[in-house]
Amino acid sequence: MLKGRLGLETARIPHADRAGLLWLCRGALTARDGTLSFERGAKKKENDPLDPGHYGIPLQGVSMILIGPGSTVSHDALRLLARHGTALAAVGEDGVRCYTAPPLIANRSGLARRQARAWADPSTRLHVARRMYAWRMGEVLSNEKISVLRGIEGARMKETYRLAAIRAGIDWRGRRYDRARPGTSDLPNQALNHAVSAVEAAAAIAVSATATLPQLGFIHEDPGQSFVLDIADLFRDSVTIPVAFCSARKVKESAGRRNIERVTRRECGRTLQRERTIPKMIDRIKALFEEAETPLLGSP
Repeated sequence: MLKGRLGLETARIPHADRAGLLWLCRGALTARDGTLSFERGAKKKENDPLDPGHYGIPLQGVSMILIGPGSTVSHDALRLLARHGTALAAVGEDGVRCYTAPPLIANRSGLARRQARAWADPSTRLHVARRMYAWRMGEVLSNEKISVLRGIEGARMKETYRLAAIRAGIDWRGRRYDRARPGTSDLPNQALNHAVSAVEAAAAIAVSATATLPQLGFIHEDPGQSFVLDIADLFRDSVTIPVAFCSARKVKESAGRRNIERVTRRECGRTLQRERTIPKMIDRIKALFEEAETPLLGSP
């Protein structure tokens, strides 16, 4: 009965042949002439990437659409996305929040199955954790106890914070975070809190885009987003800390006239786009499980 309606009879394109992510904001995602259309209003806000108008969306050419603030999605658009296995994530400004992102369903179980196998085997789980530490620290740590590896990482992070603060030209008195009163922290710690949230949102998008399992972490274990935290930590040295300390310096130089959360989120958003951080996260996830059974150089 529905043959031919909205292109539902067309064949799906494998995700391996798709382009990746598409980010849209401030418009209406609808179905038009058998495909998706993104309709922008007459006014264009500052920093908007698209001019007003109608844009055809190649729904089978991307794996995931990120829909930003000021946007709506029609029922027919959702049906088209589901039919062709294209995921949709609701994200914040500049992609530094991830509110919801249903996993990709069709033709995307391979990475999840490899992740589950690696997680279920204690020796392979440790192997994956050591690989992630090796990526971050540039060397393979010889100890095979996860508690010891966490301790080594914690000690190195203290030095990383200290050196990054010197480069940014800000005062640093150590990492402090009161969950009950987050606004009472000093500027660098507040900036770190906001940068961590932003990078974790990017990692959530990458995990959803690869259809891997957020609950099955290798370094983090208890949180429901354990694997998201694992992936976000891979970019703590290169993205989170530099963004946070740069933002803290900008707010300090403004004599408090600028809002630390807004400055940090915008700085992080620009960095994520400039450095193509989410695609890099996706590549890391793929490499992590493609290499899960490969011995680490320097392993005993």
